Amino acid sequence: MCGIVGYVGSGPVSTRGLEVVIEGLRRLEYRGYDSAGVALVVPGVGLATAKKAGKLANLVEELDAHPLPAAGAAIGHTRWATHGGPTDTNAHPHVAGKIAVIHNGIVENFVRLKADLLAQGAVFTSETDTEVVAHLLSAAYDLTGDLTAAMATVARSLEGTFTLLAVHADHPEEVVGARHDSPLVVGLGEGENFLGSDVAAFIAHTREALELGQDEIVTITATSVQVTDFDGNPAHARRFTVDWDAAAAEKGGFRSFMDKEIADQPQAVADTLLGRTDAAGRLVLDELRIDEAVLRSIDKIVVVACGTAAYAGHVAKYAIEHWCRIPVEVELAHEFRYRDPVVDERTLVVAISQSGETMDTLMAVRHGHEQGSTTLAIVNTHGSTIPRESDAVLYTHAGPEVAVASTKAFLAQITAAYLLGLYLAQLRGNMFADEVATHLAELRAMPAKIQTVLDRAGRVRQIARWMADTQTVLFLGRHVGYPVAMEGALKLKELAYIHAEGFAAGELKHGPIALIEPGQPVFVVVPSPRGRHSLHSKVVSNIQEIRARGARTLVIAEDGDEDVVPFADEVFRVPQAPTLLAPLLTVVPLQVFACELANAKGLDVDQPRNLAKSVTVE
Repeated sequence: MCGIVGYVGSGPVSTRGLEVVIEGLRRLEYRGYDSAGVALVVPGVGLATAKKAGKLANLVEELDAHPLPAAGAAIGHTRWATHGGPTDTNAHPHVAGKIAVIHNGIVENFVRLKADLLAQGAVFTSETDTEVVAHLLSAAYDLTGDLTAAMATVARSLEGTFTLLAVHADHPEEVVGARHDSPLVVGLGEGENFLGSDVAAFIAHTREALELGQDEIVTITATSVQVTDFDGNPAHARRFTVDWDAAAAEKGGFRSFMDKEIADQPQAVADTLLGRTDAAGRLVLDELRIDEAVLRSIDKIVVVACGTAAYAGHVAKYAIEHWCRIPVEVELAHEFRYRDPVVDERTLVVAISQSGETMDTLMAVRHGHEQGSTTLAIVNTHGSTIPRESDAVLYTHAGPEVAVASTKAFLAQITAAYLLGLYLAQLRGNMFADEVATHLAELRAMPAKIQTVLDRAGRVRQIARWMADTQTVLFLGRHVGYPVAMEGALKLKELAYIHAEGFAAGELKHGPIALIEPGQPVFVVVPSPRGRHSLHSKVVSNIQEIRARGARTLVIAEDGDEDVVPFADEVFRVPQAPTLLAPLLTVVPLQVFACELANAKGLDVDQPRNLAKSVTVE
């Protein structure tokens, strides 16, 4: 939620503050927003601001009509409305005195703080909690004469979640930021430095970055970066290099980022698998910093995640329990700590999050720590909060995912979970080395098979266009096909704004079959007939049951499965694969279907209404 960009430059780059900030905001549009604004510090003049409700294009149009002066220090923001509606007035930045502020998060004690400020004579023009921060910073600066010190004073008084960036009219050479439970990273340039809510904000200019820790303040100038904690003590920020470039975040000729990211999936899975074995062929996960003795002592795993990541966790449960014989629970992160879960020092809490900033999941990680559990993060974004606060991390290496609705991150998360399961099985002696090697070989074959599914997707797209006026679609699956069905339904809800539900096929006669009426489209994810305890015949029976009641059956089945043909209106084929790995294939037609149907309806598949890429508040 919310995009934040900060910039300070000098010399020949001193006039490009606005250009850099607008470009950064464009790269952060995927996070979701409903207004945008900028503030510049113009030497000898002071603050210059502009802000508009709606898309970034509205702000750019405003700037074209009323240009701002050149400046070397600039901040920019895309806002997702929380306190106060999406209006020009409520858009960021907010100004008090000589200070302009932008903010991601929620200040939970703003009502009390605002009451105190009103009693002191402050005048407010917006409905936001952020304007409170602007007034507090202005008052604190009047006392200290130092923007960094003022930020520290204000940060200690705030409750809730926040990333703050501030500039002062008398200091055209600096931008000051603070973070608490909300993302902020530093970009390191030559004669210029950057701040961003993620590295996409500055990736066109530098791939060198710094991770900021919890409760830290950063002050950037064109030539320096200073990091302290909220008490003013020096703090150490870890330097890292971003392993993708600006081109990876561009559409590359595709009509949308989602189309591109669906097409990226073979590479995303391959990259997640890359470099995971040693010279002897044994699986190694170098990113895991947990003592092997601790992992051997684990007697329960709890996966915490939200949305699509939670469905990846459900797939992980099937694989890890089968391979490792460890019980696995999958919890929605926002429910985990509120139900008093039974976890202890022998529990491994696995947090799955594309952004690494999902607030509910971060809070679940912290609760796990409080209970003495070991925590492991599966994330895609380097430098994010969840991996920093976890005991270990397994990065997915899927590259930037710009579309709000997740596709390639989902497949990469499942792949990373498979690696974790195989590693634990190897470490704990549940599998011999040759068995692990066999499974790894099967995994390495999956990118080519995913590409085969994509190459065959023409019929899926055609059917989706024909179904553009459909009002409801149901999805059925069993075993690992059940979370795939739920993910297929979620994609259709997110992108096409129609009713969709995913059900466990075994539940059909326990209620959902009442929804079947003539013409009702139902996707059925059919398990392989080659499984040791195959559910294939049971799911084929489900297809017959709903077809007999008039359903339109859209069947996803593996090559060679002819049993489904008499009962399917459409069969979408996927290559044969081991049962536990099948979700990497069977979910792809459902992604393509949802994307194409939404495109046929003329909807924005990259930025669906009411949704943000990263939910950074509870």
